[in-house]
Amino acid sequence: MRKISTLLRALRPRQWIKNLVIFVPLVFDVKLLQVQYLVPTLLAFGVFCALASSVYLINDLVDADGDRLHPTKKNRPIAARLITPRSAVGIALLLPLLTLPAAYAIKPLLGLLAAAYWAQNLLYSYRLKHIVILDVMIVAAGFLLRLGAGVTVVNVERFSPWMFICVGLGALLVGFGKRRHELTLMEARASKHRSVLQEYTLPFLDLAINMAAAAILIAYSLYTFSAPNMPANHMMMLTIAPVWYGTLRYLYLLHVSGKGGAPEDLLLEDRQLLATVSVWVLGAVLVLYLA
Repeated sequence: MRKISTLLRALRPRQWIKNLVIFVPLVFDVKLLQVQYLVPTLLAFGVFCALASSVYLINDLVDADGDRLHPTKKNRPIAARLITPRSAVGIALLLPLLTLPAAYAIKPLLGLLAAAYWAQNLLYSYRLKHIVILDVMIVAAGFLLRLGAGVTVVNVERFSPWMFICVGLGALLVGFGKRRHELTLMEARASKHRSVLQEYTLPFLDLAINMAAAAILIAYSLYTFSAPNMPANHMMMLTIAPVWYGTLRYLYLLHVSGKGGAPEDLLLEDRQLLATVSVWVLGAVLVLYLA
């Protein structure tokens, strides 16, 4: 039982929350209650969770030495030597071998996007995460592939390309925020933990974060009243308020509270941020489905 618990921790199920992006097309195309689209979206979510866990195992193997210098990452099963590299590699290869054919069977394009996501993250683990700026952009691209997977399994009619812009900008904001947190937390040892951190400075990261935050607020505001097939009464504009508050709350946690290293933990642990996201989702659903 202890080995199973350790393996589960290594798969990082808390980070599967990132794959909820796959449900965005289903919700915003007003097809959440249609089983013929809900089921393949759930299956796509499962595929990306398995592939993400495969990537996490590989990434933890590559980063094991650096993670041992980090105050919290040192407790990850691979860094703590609770899982052997051989076992980690075996599971990391088994997961895509099982899920990629399943994704292709659901829809060929879904299989191609899933394979692209896995390959992209392999490149990230071994090379791209060492290239300044591109390291964060590649992570953001992973969110766009997730979003594309959601679009693929839903016969979208009302879904707007504006959502790709909003999701991409949101991923950039969180990505640069994570780099900032690592840089401030590790200080002199930052580059030993993650070599690309020696290329970043706090002023540059603050600039990048501010640019991404401002762009998100503008893009989402434009989406609510200019995207095609929005409710004619413009009630969707009411959801701008929680997006603004949520963005500012994230910036507050990042700059004032010194948090932001694990965005998924931040969302689950900060009640105000979680409540804001919940209000935004509920508001959007009510406007789209009842307007």
